[in-house]
Amino acid sequence: MAGTASITAAATVLPVLTACAQGQEAEEKTNTKLKGNINHAVSRWCFGHLSLDELCKEAKAMGIKGIDLVGPEDWPTLKKYGLESTMCNGAEINLVDGFNDKKFHAQLIKSYTDMIPRVAKAGYKNLICFSGNRRGKTDEEGWNNCVEGLKQLLPLAEKHNVVLVMELLNSKVDHKDYQCSKTAWGVELAKRLGSENFKLLYDIYHMQIDEGDVIRTIRDNHQYIAHYHTAGVPGRNEIDETQELYYPAIMKAIVETGFKGYVAQEFVPKRDDKLASLRQSIQICDV
Repeated sequence: MAGTASITAAATVLPVLTACAQGQEAEEKTNTKLKGNINHAVSRWCFGHLSLDELCKEAKAMGIKGIDLVGPEDWPTLKKYGLESTMCNGAEINLVDGFNDKKFHAQLIKSYTDMIPRVAKAGYKNLICFSGNRRGKTDEEGWNNCVEGLKQLLPLAEKHNVVLVMELLNSKVDHKDYQCSKTAWGVELAKRLGSENFKLLYDIYHMQIDEGDVIRTIRDNHQYIAHYHTAGVPGRNEIDETQELYYPAIMKAIVETGFKGYVAQEFVPKRDDKLASLRQSIQICDV
């Protein structure tokens, strides 16, 4: 009878233990411990199939620390989940009408003057901005106009410890005629402004398309870079073996520069399980 009782007890306990083990395995898979060398973020617009609440919940479970390109109306949701607004937006006009054209200065200066204190009050730091399209302007005209506009905002940014971050976008495939499409152009603008409160958003996808030589460029110019974006080339999709960039080496190069900011995933997932693609990208970049 004792033997029978033991077998019965084992039969009862084993399924429970198995279920617990499977649950623990699933939890470990979701909450994979990250190395801590990269501060991970993700761009909101790439996962528009999810509500912001859903994205925040999933991001938090993956070890992601913040959400990119979220405006003030959504900051309370991020705070609810203990996430940062790692690249604030909402002050820009659009991607094509930017600081390189004086006719947009009045509108931009008003908008950024309103937004900079709001970013600071919320406890955030990075606020995105754009050069705008060339529309026939020379490099020199673009630099001069950007300096004229941005210099009117930098004292306020410095006062509030907010960084105006100009994104580098490719002008070959996605953003034809965009002026700040080369790292050298953005770096020259940063040098002319001479402020720690103006830096660049180095989008790895965009710069691979327009100039390549990603790792050397990062090493040579890291002091002007406040933020990074990722995506696969070609196609702006998953950053896995289907594309030409090897992200572990790029991430290691970023870490070696002493970078303490955020690296945000900004790819458009092709797979049905979009969150699995995001989870995989975090693992690939977690060096």
